[in-house]
Amino acid sequence: MEIGVDSFAAIVAEEGNVAQSPQAPLADLLDEIEIADQVGLDLFGIGEHHRADFLDSAPTMILAAAAARTSSIRLTSAVTVLSAADPVRVFQEFATLDLISKGRAEMIVGRGSFTEAHSLFGFRLEDYDDLFAEKLDLLLRIRDEPELHWSGRFRPALSGQAILPRPLQASLPIWLGVGGTPQSFARASMAVSSGKGRWCI
Repeated sequence: MEIGVDSFAAIVAEEGNVAQSPQAPLADLLDEIEIADQVGLDLFGIGEHHRADFLDSAPTMILAAAAARTSSIRLTSAVTVLSAADPVRVFQEFATLDLISKGRAEMIVGRGSFTEAHSLFGFRLEDYDDLFAEKLDLLLRIRDEPELHWSGRFRPALSGQAILPRPLQASLPIWLGVGGTPQSFARASMAVSSGKGRWCI
């Protein structure tokens, strides 16, 4: 069994007090990850939000900073909003994190708790299921095939380009994050049954 923690960088504290500066929540979060590493937790995950009350729109940046301050704990997103992201760029960022952390990177991909990312990056919520299915397929193929030919509806085609860098781990762990609706669980179970990843509740 593994024990881990998921967190985020909120500007407003739980008791409703506004943080004094944007740096404070990020500094506190990095301290938390360092302590989690010291006490022997297995994994620490950072959420992704695109809202005024959060500072974690770029979780791989936070995880890279945490990698420099830790030695054993595995570092993951929780979750990467894959339907609003480019799978090529997502893979490159986590492969780089894996190199920085000496093989401790993972990612959990999913819908996320909020919907702002879709309109921010020019996607329609009506396309969510198709976006997620296509991008998950591409992400997993990138993980398994350093150079590939691929085409889809929502991203320009790939014609044998090398997707670099490659991670230190032979196969970068990719989990499907689910929650919120029965459809989310059904979608993940279909992906897992087809061999397209693991899932995380």
